[in-house]
Amino acid sequence: MAVANPEDDIDQTKAPLIEHLIELRRRLIYCTITVLVCFVICYIFAQDIYNFLLIPYRMAVGGETRIDLIYTAPQEFFFTQLRVAFFGAVALSFPMLAAQLYMFVAPGLYRKERQAFLPFLIATPILFILGGALVFFMVMPLAMRFFLSMQQITDPQVHIQLTARVSEYLHLITTLILAFGLCFQLPVLLTLLARVGMVSSQWLRKQWRYAIVIIFAVAAVLSPPDVLSQVSLAIPTLLLYELSILAVKLVERQRAAEQSASAQDGGGT
Repeated sequence: MAVANPEDDIDQTKAPLIEHLIELRRRLIYCTITVLVCFVICYIFAQDIYNFLLIPYRMAVGGETRIDLIYTAPQEFFFTQLRVAFFGAVALSFPMLAAQLYMFVAPGLYRKERQAFLPFLIATPILFILGGALVFFMVMPLAMRFFLSMQQITDPQVHIQLTARVSEYLHLITTLILAFGLCFQLPVLLTLLARVGMVSSQWLRKQWRYAIVIIFAVAAVLSPPDVLSQVSLAIPTLLLYELSILAVKLVERQRAAEQSASAQDGGGT
């Protein structure tokens, strides 16, 4: 008779509800302190971070051309810097937040579940960074070139020139980064659903037409209200959907191999 491996069992500590709440409170305190510290650091360098976010704009205008942005309310740039600091704080503190989440849920998972959960925890920020990088180096420069092309500066009687507000530019680029970062989590989401048996690669393949409609609808909601941004978000997401189908197939093959190994072990005993 096989002896159960204690590592394969859920943590036997039967902590009452109050102890779980205390543990949750402790993790939340760590997360809050981390975000606050990162917020203070990012606020100190808020102007530098904002200037860094202007790189796609510089890529669009080209060369050393000066960029003119304005703010139309006395407090506008101050609140813009606060939003920059908060955005940077969340980005910097995400590894700590993810680690605290993992340490809170890990004791309640089987060893195999912890091993399966950890790769997704690592893949999530990597995919988010890839989505943000796509916005930063490709989508945003293309979008700004498109918007700048609508200027009317050669007509001697009518002069229409883009002079963006600092808050509106920040809203545009952060919205695109968040939208692409979230949509790039599609492989993680579908693979997790496949692991629990809620979806299959065959089912996902059959739903391809519906997926196209849903992806374009989500892109229209998450991205700014212009066709270029929506298409730029939808096309990579469609490619990620195809990649997700391949990832689900790998999960199915791994599950089939584990079931086959378990059947052979059962037959041997």
